[in-house]
Amino acid sequence: MSSDLGRVNFSKSNSEVFNPPVFEAFEGAGPRAPTTRSISVLGVDMLVTDNNNKHNTSRYENTNLIVRRNKEFFIIISFDQPFNEQQDNVQLEFMIGSSPNENRGTYIIVFIGKGRRNGRWKGRVIAMQGNDVTVGITPDAGCIIGRFSTFVTVITNVGKQRTPKNPDTDFYVLFNPWDPADVVYIPRDSDRQEYVMNDVGVIYNGEFNNQYRRSWNYGQFEEGILDACLFILDSGKVPLLYRGNAIELVRQGSALMNSQDDDGVLVGNWSDDYSIGTAPTAWTGSPEILLKYAKDNGLPVCFAQCWVYAGVLNTFLRCLGMPSRVITNFSSAHDNSGNLKTDITLNEDGTINRSLTRDSVWNYHCWNEVYMRRPDLPEKYSGWQVVDSTPQETSDGLYRCGPTSVIAIKEGELSYPFDARFVFAEVNSDVVYYQSDKYGNTKIISVDTTNVGKLIVTKRVNSNAYEDITSTYKYPEGSDMDKKAMQMAERRGVPARDYTKPPETGVEIELQADTISIGENFKLTLNIKNQSSQNCTLDVTITGCVVYYTGITSSIFKLESKTASVDPWKATKVMFDVTASEYMPYRVDQSNLFFVAYGRIQETGRALTTTRVVALRPPELTIKVTGTPRVGKDFVVTVSFRNTFNFILKNVQLRLESPGLISTRKKTYDQIAPGGTVQYTNTITPWSSGKKVLIACLDCATVRQVTSQLEIIVQ
Repeated sequence: MSSDLGRVNFSKSNSEVFNPPVFEAFEGAGPRAPTTRSISVLGVDMLVTDNNNKHNTSRYENTNLIVRRNKEFFIIISFDQPFNEQQDNVQLEFMIGSSPNENRGTYIIVFIGKGRRNGRWKGRVIAMQGNDVTVGITPDAGCIIGRFSTFVTVITNVGKQRTPKNPDTDFYVLFNPWDPADVVYIPRDSDRQEYVMNDVGVIYNGEFNNQYRRSWNYGQFEEGILDACLFILDSGKVPLLYRGNAIELVRQGSALMNSQDDDGVLVGNWSDDYSIGTAPTAWTGSPEILLKYAKDNGLPVCFAQCWVYAGVLNTFLRCLGMPSRVITNFSSAHDNSGNLKTDITLNEDGTINRSLTRDSVWNYHCWNEVYMRRPDLPEKYSGWQVVDSTPQETSDGLYRCGPTSVIAIKEGELSYPFDARFVFAEVNSDVVYYQSDKYGNTKIISVDTTNVGKLIVTKRVNSNAYEDITSTYKYPEGSDMDKKAMQMAERRGVPARDYTKPPETGVEIELQADTISIGENFKLTLNIKNQSSQNCTLDVTITGCVVYYTGITSSIFKLESKTASVDPWKATKVMFDVTASEYMPYRVDQSNLFFVAYGRIQETGRALTTTRVVALRPPELTIKVTGTPRVGKDFVVTVSFRNTFNFILKNVQLRLESPGLISTRKKTYDQIAPGGTVQYTNTITPWSSGKKVLIACLDCATVRQVTSQLEIIVQ
């Protein structure tokens, strides 16, 4: 066997391994050729516990050694006699994939003893005690991520005597955010604890005026998850050669989280019909999804929407050692054309013309950021990078997005890879309102430059509160720096905003409403402010429709007109009553209520419009613990829910899970009657101490997003 194994094959699987011969004779060597003294290997101790502690990998539920790039780990080799560095010629061989190749980094040789020389990985003899030799090995800072096999080979004049393949001496190499030499290095330890080591997160959703959160079990350390993440790369046929390149791995991961193109992990579904799978709102974490994908040998899991894609991708990235976090962009534009405009067309009566309105502004959209150095870009564009696995648009032929430098988005520098124009539009589009007459002619009646990208958040370090990171993506609207960024974006190919804004009307209108629970009546308030010296008589029509969180409107349930008179420089309010009996029959999956106010000023004939999303708060789910959680002692968890509606809830599914405590447990109920209560109890026996998070979710076709979480301390 040469040091250039597998010259032809281009290995694309970590699970397919090469099993080299135990004895490999040198060409031309006969049985009587002179030999060096014979030394044999009796065993190899990978010192799993000690090494994992030093490499910040002790939380992985895996019996094998797990190390990080560019950090030394130690093994003990036991020989049948004392090792002599001057006489004994011994080398360690580390192989990954079915075609180990030294030039491609899939076959690593580390020499100890006679003839020692440095290769890609460093090796040194640390200590010798009796027949045992402690060896230090340092993987290089850019080496391949994955599972390597270990062989100890004694070289004599006649050939190589190699230890047989032993799964117990296999080990994993991960990215190293603790080491400045690794491209994913992140300087602050508090950031590493949050963005690499935290296995429970918070994903924010709702809408701009009413954000709410759901806990998510990332579970990157749970049993089988590391192998599942490597299996994803294998299923996607990602060449091993590329698996040390953080940019390539992130880009491939973005594509492989969705099932478009490549039978990736999750099937997207925004149809409101989840009968052949699990509703996106029912999931409580990533492990259940990833383990199912691996168990079913790469059959995509049904179903996902944006926060599920982001949660699972976050697990994938953190599991492999990359600092990552889930981002929520409230009022997120989906701009198909890249023209920085979201066009909404109204009919003459103020209702939305759905045949002419193809763009949408999502109430929220979730993506990920991963922290890395970008050697392919100027240094200032390193740091947080956007990566999005929700299949919206293709990039280089596949449904994926990123990595995109957040700083480049803010500066309008959109010529660098990857997908910067699309992300820029998500946070910077203008919403342009048109009115269409009965002949199909349209005219602009209003432009809102502040609606999109209103609030961009992520979980705060060491807190469940959100951190407002809007300023990392964009300058304040209308500021000099904002204008400069837009000019740069236009120089980099974004179409100029060449539409003509309508003249100022001298009147401002705004819709207001409180957040309400599903099934409640409420009042919608239209605030009218006359900023002119003339009297203003405003004819206003309110259109109410149900809207998916993706901004796509469903049925119209309310159409009401009123007239208000406002004196010069004065303000007034117009109230509209909205009853549950109006909107409840039209509710759809994860829906909110979307109101459009269209006004026409009698004195001038000018039109104006504004919109408001009213979030519908789901009913409560409560988690209660009985007994003091202690290691090795039982305690009881009770999840309770009361049906506050006047209709039956059918085919209800309840999930409970907690990383490091229990895997997902499910309970189904055929129905819950109006006013009826269910209590699900579970006995848990902790095996480790510390802070744990219990996560529960109740889901059925008529009520989604019913979640709860409870932090406990196991003593």
